[in-house]
Amino acid sequence: MHPNALVELAAELLRSVLRFEQPADAVVSAFFRSHRALGARERHALAETTYAVLRRRLLFEHLARGAGGALERRLALLGWQGEPAVLERALATQAGERQWLAAAQAVDRDALPEKLRHNLPDWLAGALKAERGEDFWPLVRALDAPAPLDLRVNTLKARRDEACAALAGEGVAAEPTPYSPWGLRVQGKPALHKLALFTGGAIEVQDEGSQLLALLTDPKRGEMVVDFCAGAGGKTLALGAAMRNTGRLYAFDVSGHRLAAFKPRLARSGLANVHPVQIAHERDERVRRLAGKIQRVLVDAPCSGLGTLRRNPDLKWRQSPQAVAELRVKQQAILAAAARLLAPGGRLVYATCSLLEAENEAVAGAFEAQAEGAFERLPVAPLLEAAGVARADELAEGDALRLGPHRHGTDGFFACAWRRR
Repeated sequence: MHPNALVELAAELLRSVLRFEQPADAVVSAFFRSHRALGARERHALAETTYAVLRRRLLFEHLARGAGGALERRLALLGWQGEPAVLERALATQAGERQWLAAAQAVDRDALPEKLRHNLPDWLAGALKAERGEDFWPLVRALDAPAPLDLRVNTLKARRDEACAALAGEGVAAEPTPYSPWGLRVQGKPALHKLALFTGGAIEVQDEGSQLLALLTDPKRGEMVVDFCAGAGGKTLALGAAMRNTGRLYAFDVSGHRLAAFKPRLARSGLANVHPVQIAHERDERVRRLAGKIQRVLVDAPCSGLGTLRRNPDLKWRQSPQAVAELRVKQQAILAAAARLLAPGGRLVYATCSLLEAENEAVAGAFEAQAEGAFERLPVAPLLEAAGVARADELAEGDALRLGPHRHGTDGFFACAWRRR
């Protein structure tokens, strides 16, 4: 494809994504389905350019202000992530654009106002500054970078060193994750779905932070366990493998679509102890009849997802304080319902991939106040250490787990644990 035509396609894709009517990954996927002639390098350039613009939208819109031509084209030029030679050829006959782009790239970004450096909406920047303090700018810089690819080794089918060696044999460089005993970190985006290691269920894509939530839950052989908000099933698979394919593991979710998408992953895993169950809501009768019978419950609650901004930068533009307030009500209801499942002595883990105290500490505190002493808060560091997590003390903030890309190289996660008295 001619370079200028590719840049125009990037502008067209940005035009659709910046409407914020759907998640960016869904828009990008739909765009590629309607442009099947695009090669792998062209798709990579368009997708990564889109995400670069989403990360630095405020800055790029500022730099594009007052320039001629379509805004989306200017944004695509500023965020271009394809081969530099393609950009050079696209600008070969566009002297004005070439001069403007050179001037924009020469701007001292450190001298710009804070808003153009952190590239966050005002409400989110204000909350994170107040809550994170000195961590704010390191966190912002980390969220601005693309995330690495983390894998979880299915210990039912392979050891981590075996999986690492097998990946190396396929030309995929991987290294152990620093905390999770199951994790491998891969740079770049290799075609894992073509590897026998993946199709055979020995590895799954899962951020190290997500793996740590399963390790914090620490289910044992033969127990009855519930993944209350199973979603795509990544943590369910980790829990099932930790149980060594014994006991009974319920994967609850309100979305039949998500549970259906989980089935191929479950089949690859070799697990026979997992029981996916679609529920209507947290008070569903299929939930209530398990009350007082479960040894471990993981609640990875629906949340703003703001801890995943490295992967989903559109979320900062699609979320709002009103949405977070609504989510908090839902989180409290789900946590209260899930807690009723616990047998005496059972462990409850509440987690989100949010950065905000409103969805984390505030929900945990409200639950404890409502529970009136029925649940004992457990410090997470000893629990993680007992589960085989390295340097577990680095992951704790008080009694809770708090992970961030600037400190741990993971997505942003929060979790706390209780024991039912």
